[in-house]
Amino acid sequence: MTDRRFDVLVVGSGPAGSIAAAVLARGGARVAIVDKATFPRDKACGDLIGPRGVQLLRDLHLDVPDAPRVSDMVVVGPTGNRVRLPARPGRTYPGHGIVVQRAQFDAVLQGAAIDAGAELVTGRADAPIDENGRLTGFSVSSGSRPAARVRADVVVGADGATSRVAEVARLVDPRRVLWGFAVRAYYDEPVDLPHILFWTPEPAAGFPGYGWVFPAGEGRGNVGLGVGVLADRSAGRRAGRDLDAFIAHAARVGVLGACGSSRLPSRPLGAWLKMGLVGTMPARGRVLLVGDAAGLVNPMQGEGIAQAMASGRAAAVAILGGVERAAGHYRAHLAQEHARYLSTSAAVQRSLLRRPRLVAALTRGLTWPGVGKPLAGGWSITWNDLLDGAPPNIAKGVAAVATGVGHAITARSADRKWITTHVLHESSVP
Repeated sequence: MTDRRFDVLVVGSGPAGSIAAAVLARGGARVAIVDKATFPRDKACGDLIGPRGVQLLRDLHLDVPDAPRVSDMVVVGPTGNRVRLPARPGRTYPGHGIVVQRAQFDAVLQGAAIDAGAELVTGRADAPIDENGRLTGFSVSSGSRPAARVRADVVVGADGATSRVAEVARLVDPRRVLWGFAVRAYYDEPVDLPHILFWTPEPAAGFPGYGWVFPAGEGRGNVGLGVGVLADRSAGRRAGRDLDAFIAHAARVGVLGACGSSRLPSRPLGAWLKMGLVGTMPARGRVLLVGDAAGLVNPMQGEGIAQAMASGRAAAVAILGGVERAAGHYRAHLAQEHARYLSTSAAVQRSLLRRPRLVAALTRGLTWPGVGKPLAGGWSITWNDLLDGAPPNIAKGVAAVATGVGHAITARSADRKWITTHVLHESSVP
């Protein structure tokens, strides 16, 4: 069995892991990336990278070829009423996102990390390596090839919502995690704008999540359904079970045509989401978690790619600044950038998942003609976590009020208390 030693071991080379590895390697660190898949590989995702993600790619001089731009988003209520949420540029982000299928996007980012000097080790991170009570690496196995022991001074867990690194390092409290499960399929149907659909499959009872119909490029649509399940992961099966019924609903309200027979040959693909930072300690000692492994998915609308890339960069910067202080600096970054929004939105989402009738009433009310349009600008900023950097205008004022009210009414929530204790270390959420 070979034994390899690096400065940093990054487990997982999705957007979070590849960005972390690229920044670390550019900074002179010796980096190994371990991933069980051979790229390009597919992932269940909406394939939409939001404005903050686009800006991060620009900042790091990373180019994604032929990525179509998307701007406004359309929210569709249970009865088919529509509200168009505008995408306006901010002071720190552009007024558009991009659409890239994950098979292409992840391969581009992994290639950038390798070009920067990171070494790819293809295989599964199996047995953890413990040195004096500290996780320092994994035995990596790959098919018939002999296992290799990969060690490092620092381990970065970028291995998704069900992170092996987080489990081994005991950084997850499964009783507190806010889980979701999403399933998506591609359709031979062109889609111009991203659509989010709220749905009431039972009278007056909102679906505990939402569906989407996003552009996928090349005349295709990315169609999916995400369900929030709190800590009961067995309930995630509902997303796959209800996908066809949701497709029929999307056709009834005019978002899709008669696409029941136009699904592409590949089967629908599912993935777990760990949302709101709740239930996961993002860093301790010399182990840092990034992206979905840290639970950085937006609980309100499921976005995770921009946060994944930003966390990968932040973890890398913290490590390059000094290994011993890296975990503290990284937690401080997450506290400043995400704790206020995620502690609020996680608490709101948890409350709504327990109240399907309230969800039905809210989604009908917010998309009712004459109600949604005046709120659309502020809704867009709040929902997409774009308040920081938004230009001063009425929409920002609406978003600031909505954010402040949400923060106040969730002040005593268990989610706020958890993040305060485990991310902010007994300091108050700012």
